Parts: sequence; C-alpha cells; structure tokens
Amino acid sequence: MKVIMSGNEACARGAYEAGCSIASAYPGTPSTEILENFSKYEGVYGEWAPNEKVAFEVAAGASIGGARSLTAMKHVGVNVAADPLFTMAYEGVNGGFVVVSADDPGMHSSQNEQDNRLYAPHAKVAMMEPSNSQECKDYMREAFKISEDFDTLVLFRLTTRVSHSKSVVELGEKKQTKIKEYEKNIKKYIMIPAHARGKHVEVEERLKNLEEYSNTCSLNRIEMGSKSIGIISSGISYEYCREVMGDNASYLKLGFTHPLPGKLIREFAEKVDRLIVVEENEPYIENFVKTLGIKCSGKDVIPICGELNPAIIRNAILGEYEDSVMKYEGVLPNRPPVLCAGCPHRGIFYSVSKHKDIIATGDIGCYTLGMMPPLNVTDTVICMGASISGGIGLSKARKLAGDKKKIFAFIGDSTFFHSGITGLINSIYNNEPIVTCILDNRTTAMTGHNENPGTGFTLQGQAAPILSIEDIVLALGIKKDNLRIIDPYNLKDTEAAVKDAKNSSEPFVIITKQPCALKKEVLKLREKSKCRIKTEQCKRCKACLRTGCPALSYKNDTVTIDEAQCNGCEICKQVCKFNAIEKVGE
Repeated sequence: MKVIMSGNEACARGAYEAGCSIASAYPGTPSTEILENFSKYEGVYGEWAPNEKVAFEVAAGASIGGARSLTAMKHVGVNVAADPLFTMAYEGVNGGFVVVSADDPGMHSSQNEQDNRLYAPHAKVAMMEPSNSQECKDYMREAFKISEDFDTLVLFRLTTRVSHSKSVVELGEKKQTKIKEYEKNIKKYIMIPAHARGKHVEVEERLKNLEEYSNTCSLNRIEMGSKSIGIISSGISYEYCREVMGDNASYLKLGFTHPLPGKLIREFAEKVDRLIVVEENEPYIENFVKTLGIKCSGKDVIPICGELNPAIIRNAILGEYEDSVMKYEGVLPNRPPVLCAGCPHRGIFYSVSKHKDIIATGDIGCYTLGMMPPLNVTDTVICMGASISGGIGLSKARKLAGDKKKIFAFIGDSTFFHSGITGLINSIYNNEPIVTCILDNRTTAMTGHNENPGTGFTLQGQAAPILSIEDIVLALGIKKDNLRIIDPYNLKDTEAAVKDAKNSSEPFVIITKQPCALKKEVLKLREKSKCRIKTEQCKRCKACLRTGCPALSYKNDTVTIDEAQCNGCEICKQVCKFNAIEKVGE
C-alpha cells in the first residue's frame, strides 16, 4: 500500500514496522507528530514525559530491558538530554535504541539554529539522515538493526523540511520482534570510572566498525551524472541539489553520516572535476572532506545561516539568480505574532504592564509573546525553565547595582513541569524574593495542545492523575500567604495579586488558571459569547487597544470588535472606563 505521509508520520510508521514497542518524548516543533502518530498503533506504548532528559532515560531503560525503544525531540531538547546521551553512548543497548533529533534550520519555531549532527562525533554514536518521507520510514527500520548489530544508540537527524513535508510512502509489514532477555551486567550498565575506561576502548573499536559499514552500506551511494561537478550532500539538501542540477552533476548521497565514509568520499572525489559539499548550517561534512586532504567548495559558496532552498543552491553552484516563481504584486499587511483573542495570559500581562518598576523574565511558550507591543512586558527569554532560575540571578545582580525593580518570572504549566520546579526550589532555598507567575492553561499549547502532567490525560488518551501545581508549590516551601491563585480574566483580582506579589519581601507565586482559548471544548463553550462596542458611548480613548487583543481594531476613527475572533473574555470590557463595551450571548 502507498500513502502520503509527512516525514514525522513516516518515522512513526518506520518505528512501528521495526518492532519498536516503547517510545517517550516531550513535544517540541518540529518533532511533535512522531510520538502523536506512533502512539496510535496497536500494541505499542507511547508517552509524553515531563522533559527530554526524562524521555531519553525512559527509552534508555526500555532498551536495557530488552525492548526496541525510541525517543524524539527538537534540537534544543537534545541539549536537555545530553547527560544521558553521552553515557548511553558508552553503555550501548540491549534492544535497539533510536534518538530522533529534529533540527530547525531557519529557526521557524526555535531560539537558535544549532546543528545537532555535531552531537554524533562528540558522543561517538551512529547517525542517519533521511531526505524524504520514504527514507524516514525505511531508515528508521534500518536504524534499529544498526543499533543492535553495533551495540549503539542511533542519532536519527531530521530537519523541519523533512519532518513536515509530505510525499508518497510505500508501507511494509510490522517486524515481529520479541523483547530480549535482560541479563545483569554491571560492567556494561553501571558507568563508574573503572567500567567507563574499558567501555571507552570498546566505543573507539565500535567507531572503526561503523566506519567500515558507512563505506559499504547502501545508505551511502554514488550516483553518476556529469563528471564536471560532484556534489556531496545529505538530508533535504540532496533533494534540492537533485532538483537544481538533475543529471548535470554527480552525487554522493549520504544517509549514514557518522562515522562518515572516508574511502567512499575519496573514490567519489577522484571521479569528478569539481567537488562541492552542500549542507545546511555547519560545515560538518565539508570539514571532514578537507581533513582527508581533498579540495572542495562548501561554505565559501553555500550560506552557513538559515535554511537552504533550490534558488540558493542554483545561485551558489551556477551563479544563476532565480526569483520565486510565486509572486504577489500587492502589499501584504504586517502581521506580527500575537497572543490570540481571548488568551488567558493577556490579563496578567496587561496588569503587569502598568508597573514600570518590574523586570519580567520570560520562558518558552505562548507567553513569550508578552514581549510584543502594546503589552511590552517580557525582558528576557533564554530556554525552558530559565525564567525562574535566570530571574534569580537577574534579581541578585540588580540588587548589587542598587536597583529596586522587582523580578517577575513567567512560565507555563507544561514548562513548569519540564524544568521550572528546580528553579522555584532555588528561589525558596536561597530566599530570593522574585515572583514566579505560573500560567496554567491546562495544555502544552504552542506545540499543538499536547497533554502534560496537569491535564488529566496521557498521550494515548487514558485518564491520569492531575498533578496540582498549587500542592507542588506549597510542598516546595512557598508560604500560603505568598501564594495567589487567580482567574486572569478577572482584572481586579489579577491586579491585586500583582500588587501583593510586588510588595512581598519573600519568594512569591501567582498561579493563573484558565484553559487555552483555542481548546476545542473551550471554543464550543464560548462560541456564542462575544463583546461588542456601544458606539454611541465610545470615547475613542483607545484604552482597550492597549490590551493587545487582535479582535480589537481602530479604523476610520472607530473602535470595532471582530466577533469572529472574540470569545467574550471581557478583558476589554473591564478596561473601558466609559461602559462602552457590552457582553452579548451566553
């Protein structure tokens, strides 16, 4: 059977066909759909973990226990999981173990543009790079075999374009695999220094064997066309090169990219007149080719920043500039990212925006958009969980400078579970009086409304205990007097909580509780709930516009509310001092 699949869907299918039975992940674009699709297959277990380190360790434990296992994450998630990654490189596997890193060239939804191919030589593990959806499925099946044959985890590197592009995939049958026996082996699975020294020697020997495999396997292949230009490439870049050059070039198509195939590269280089390495971001392959003493072009003509496309490659190789085929002659309106109409985060950001003596540290999630005008609240964003821990350091530094501004740290419910708890512990333990604002919208919203420990459901839709953020906060040591639980749609209570928190001399927590406005059940509940301008009473003061709600607009000297967007949260109604906004519907 042939079907159309995205790369992520095909990865899930490949894992299923390979007999993978256990998978754990934390959602992160562009990797999220791998676990969402894997969990739908019969006879498998898939879960959302609180963070990528936990997910990696769950899958690692499953591998040690004899099951073929998978973990998937976006590129920055690998940073979170790097500790067990490097140790499991020494321990090896029992059941096959595949780690998916979905990189994001062009930073479509990420805070940096790191190239995770560099993790493979650093950790000394095998790596594969599919170029399309069919290869995602086929390579995944092969990855589990390689993992078991060579006693190594396999880093399975995707990029946004491979993860999200769709193409035809020929499905196969599920491989019937048994859970392997587990045998106690402390020299293999306990990495104390004495054991690790011996394992390092094994790892180096394994790399030699993997390099020989790299030179002979079908995943790396020479495709001869014109000998005037030879292109070495991998991943989506190979597809772009094929589109641009066709048979007017020869190709070394690399699918197994660590260890790289030195012998095969030398063989290919001798066959062509000019050699070009085409790859996104870091010169990973190019640097290796040059260490072989082979002259080649690479980042001297191919950009190191951003995502590649056929037009960029055409210009780099042929010197031909190609405009986009699709053209629009009109003027496109500016549409910056913004909190959705009715977003429950808006209330607390609006309340904090009134205080010019607050520094707000932000985090990864929808609430990052608290930085956008007209709210202009957020000052910093580093990484998951850093709003709290970074806020502590910022607070200490400003106090040393004699600055009396208060630090408010904003973090979502899923991010709090991911890596915010330890930061709050640090705040309490070291008695740093920052204000931690936990914005609980009952979902992991930005990555597609995924479940988390506070939603009451697992990835596979089973009922689960709801972890109470309030109970966790109190258990960590926040005093009851220093905790406020508020409805962020109620501006009076929200502003009172902000004031109390700002005046506190101890660690303080505000928990806002309202579900994401885009959840299906919320949309259905509020579909008839709207706010409307009473034009005759409107003074055109534009105070309501300062909430930053995209449903509100000012045109032709009139404030209007787009009822298609509005869900009746009433924040604008509370802001209006002239009673010019009314609630209509249920």
